Amino acid sequence: MYIVRPANIMDLPGIERLHTSYEVRVTTLPSDRDKLSELLHTSTQSFQGDIENTQDATLIFVLEHIETGEIAGVSGIDAYAGSGYPFFNYRIEELVHASHHLGIHTATSILYLSHELTGSTVLRSFAIRPDLRGTPYFALLSRARFMYMAQNPDDFSDRTVTEIQGLLDDKGDSPFWNSIGRNFFDIDFATADYYVGVKSKTFIAELMPQHPIYVTLLSEEAQQAMNKAHPATEATCQLLFKEGFERSRYVDIFDGGPVLTSTSKNIHTIGSSKLKEITTSKLVGGLKYLISNNQNGDFRCGIGKLVDGIGDHIRLDDSVATQLQVSNGDLIRYSPL
Repeated sequence: MYIVRPANIMDLPGIERLHTSYEVRVTTLPSDRDKLSELLHTSTQSFQGDIENTQDATLIFVLEHIETGEIAGVSGIDAYAGSGYPFFNYRIEELVHASHHLGIHTATSILYLSHELTGSTVLRSFAIRPDLRGTPYFALLSRARFMYMAQNPDDFSDRTVTEIQGLLDDKGDSPFWNSIGRNFFDIDFATADYYVGVKSKTFIAELMPQHPIYVTLLSEEAQQAMNKAHPATEATCQLLFKEGFERSRYVDIFDGGPVLTSTSKNIHTIGSSKLKEITTSKLVGGLKYLISNNQNGDFRCGIGKLVDGIGDHIRLDDSVATQLQVSNGDLIRYSPL
């Protein structure tokens, strides 16, 4: 059995192993050990409510195998994008050129550097062991974040967004970066990606051209890559679409990948979750649900069977209760798988 819980500094080696084995880059998961340690420290403070400004909260979760203790996945949330700095993306707009005299009418896509998504809640740092894709634990790792958000709605923005990795070429380069960013920074995509991981993308975005960029002036490869997701993120995108996320008019400033958005209260897991008091017992039958305890620093989320009880009570199997660190009379939150 796997559970999702808050990450801590002891998880550092396991997260590092995930980072090196995952085929999709996870920019928001630093490859630098010191920066990753800082991130885990900030996360622990955030879960415990010890962070000075709640808008700076960053929450990192891990997927842990109960019996072996192996870290099989990681995911995260930034409570408010930017943490006091602009959160940059490109916004795609259509500009119409028309000449009635010549009978010409054309529409051209233009990129505007934008920080309109600053202050949104951001889903981040998703990586899972490859053999667990297509299993219920893939959804558990992602959706556990929404269970935590449902439990603490005042700690998050009314809007939730996530940046999906864009297309890369056979060499691992980004056609989008090569067509825009590299013209202003004499560094390749891998180096820019590293800097973003150990610093932030704000310092690069601030030096990017502030003027609108005509998409037709980009290379053909960059135009084809813009607003396209990396094939390895397909399962992630499909899960988020089911949760109510939609494509937006924003793209990542580095690789041109799509930005998905949703109103937080309309996220399926948040809206469908219920809170009930439990009675623990050895269950026979029942339906499987996503289940979490009602704690923050000791948050736990897993998959288990429930049987409806009387009134506001619900029956939970003893073994699942143990893993979620709950007992008779405690409150749990649950949502359909």
